[in-house]
Amino acid sequence: MAKDAKKITMDELLAGADSVKKVMVGDTIKGNVLSVKKHEILIDLGAQGVGLVPRREASFSRTLNAGDEVMASVIDAEMADGMVLLSLRKAVKDKGWDEIQAKLDNAEIVEITPFDANRGGLLVEYEGIRGFLPVSQLSAEHYPRVGSADKEEILQRLNSLVGKAIKVRILDANKKENKLIFSEKEAIKDGLVARFAELNVGDVVKGVVTGVVDFGVFVNVDGIEGLIHISEISWERVNNPADYVKVGENIEAKIIAIDKERLSLSMKQLVEDPWLSEVEGLKKGSKVEGTVTRITPFGAFVQISPAVEALVHVSELGEGSDVDPEKVFTLNERKEFKVLDIDREGRKISLTISK
Repeated sequence: MAKDAKKITMDELLAGADSVKKVMVGDTIKGNVLSVKKHEILIDLGAQGVGLVPRREASFSRTLNAGDEVMASVIDAEMADGMVLLSLRKAVKDKGWDEIQAKLDNAEIVEITPFDANRGGLLVEYEGIRGFLPVSQLSAEHYPRVGSADKEEILQRLNSLVGKAIKVRILDANKKENKLIFSEKEAIKDGLVARFAELNVGDVVKGVVTGVVDFGVFVNVDGIEGLIHISEISWERVNNPADYVKVGENIEAKIIAIDKERLSLSMKQLVEDPWLSEVEGLKKGSKVEGTVTRITPFGAFVQISPAVEALVHVSELGEGSDVDPEKVFTLNERKEFKVLDIDREGRKISLTISK
C-alpha cells in the first residue's frame, strides 16, 4: 500500500515536472536571491532551476540581499552548466519602459533629477532609462537666456541644475529607438494658462531677470517668460542692456503686450518720459546748442539735452545731393543749431545749422 502511494506521488511529481513551463529567451521571470558575490548573483527560480546574473551587472548587488525577490530577463535559457543566464538591468529597463509609456499616455507630471549637462540640455535617468531634457523645453525660470555666443555661460547655467529635482512631463518615449525626452514647459503649462488669464496689458508686474542679451532683457514673471526689448529699457538711448540690469535682479515692469507664450514688458513706461519735459520750452526757430553723437550718409544726430536727440538732415547742409556730412561735422563737436520742426507725437526734432 505504501509502495502504491509512493508510486502515485512519483507519477504526480513527474507529471508536475512535465507541466513546468520552460523558460524562453526574452521571458521576464520572478525569483529569489540565493547569494550575492563579487562576480555573480545567483537567483532561485524554483522549478525552473537556478539563474545567474553575470559580473557586468554587479552594480545591482549593492542593494540586493539573499532572500530578496527580483524580476529578471532571460538572456540564455540553458547554459552549459544548466543554469539560466539572466539580466536584471534588462528587466528593469523593460519594466521602466512600461511605466514610462503609462505616464506618457496619462500625461502625468513626474520628478526627475539631472545627473549631467551639455549645451543642448540636461541628461536624466528615469525608471532605469537614460533620457534628455532639451534646453528648449526648460521653463522661464531655468532657461539659460544668454547671448548665443556665450556657450560656456550656457553650460554653466545648465550645470547649476544638475542634482536638482525638476517636475516634468514625458514629451516622447520610443523603446525601439531608445529615445526618452522630457519637458518642463509641458509640466507647468496648465498653471501658466491660468496665470496668463489673470494678466492684462497695462499691469505692473514683478519678476526676476533671467538673461541679458544684445537685444534686451528676459524676465521670469511667476513662471511666465517676459521680454523687455532694448527700446523699452530706458527713455535714453541704450547701447548695452547689461548696463541697466543684471541676472538675478528683481525688477518691476509694465505689460505692453501679451501673446500665447511670452509677455512684452517695458521698464521705461514706469517713469515719465523726460523727452516731453525737456522739449517743453522749444519751438520752431529756437536756437539750441548740441553735441554731434552720430554721423550718417543722410545727416547727423545731435544731443541737445540728456533725453533729446535731434537730426540735421543732409538737405540742410547745402545745395545738391552730394554733400558729405562727414566733411561738415566732427564727432563729439558742440555747435549751435536752429529748430526747424518739432513732432511731439513722433518724438522727433529737426534741426538746421545756425547762421
